[in-house]
Amino acid sequence: MRTSDVIYLFDPLCGWCYGAAPMLDRLSAAGMRVELLPTGLFSGSGARPMDEGFAAHAWSNDQRIERLTGQPFTQAYQQNVLKARGTLLDSRAATLGISAAGLEDPSRRLTALKTIQRARYVDGRDIVTVAGVAEALADAGMADVAAMLEAPGEDLLAADRELVSRGRALFRRLHANGVPSLAVASNDMPRLIGSNALFGSFDNLVAHIEAA
Repeated sequence: MRTSDVIYLFDPLCGWCYGAAPMLDRLSAAGMRVELLPTGLFSGSGARPMDEGFAAHAWSNDQRIERLTGQPFTQAYQQNVLKARGTLLDSRAATLGISAAGLEDPSRRLTALKTIQRARYVDGRDIVTVAGVAEALADAGMADVAAMLEAPGEDLLAADRELVSRGRALFRRLHANGVPSLAVASNDMPRLIGSNALFGSFDNLVAHIEAA
C-alpha cells in the first residue's frame, strides 16, 4: 500500500466520529498519514443544552453506531453525561485539548481525541469543561497537555483558532455534509470521500482512498 495523506474532519463530541475511530487506527497502522482537523461543529453557536429530548435522540443514535461499529456507549455515559441536566453539548474544551496535544507533535492529536472520546462514551466523564478535559488527559499519561490547559498561553489559543479555522474552511470548500468527513490530499484540492466508507470494510475504504 502506498503512503497517502488523509485529512480527517471531525468534532470530538460527534458520536459517529467516535464510531470511526477504529478505522483511523487501521489507516495509521497501514502507513497512511492522517491529519486531524476539528471543525468546531458543536462549539460556539453550535453548542446546545443537554435537554431530555436531545439526550433521547442521542442515545438512540448512539445505539445504532454501536451496532454498526462495535464501539461501546456505556450506561455510565448515559447516566452521567446524557442525563446531566444543566450541562451543554459543547466541544470547545475538548477541541482545545486536542490542539494542545498537537502543539509540538501533530500526531498526538489522535491520541488525545481517542482519550477524550473514551472518557465521554465509555467512562461517562465530563469533557465539556477545560478542567474535565485536563483531568482525563492527565489520567491517560498526558500531564504535559493537561498543564497547558490549566493555564493556556496565547500560542496555544492562537494554534487552536488556526486549526479550527482550517477545519471549517476545508469543510466548506469540500461541501461536506457533516462529520466525520474524510478527504485525500491531492495537490491543491483535497478530494472528499463519502463518510459511509468509514463504516464499511477496511479494504473498501482503502480502495476509495487509492482511487481519489
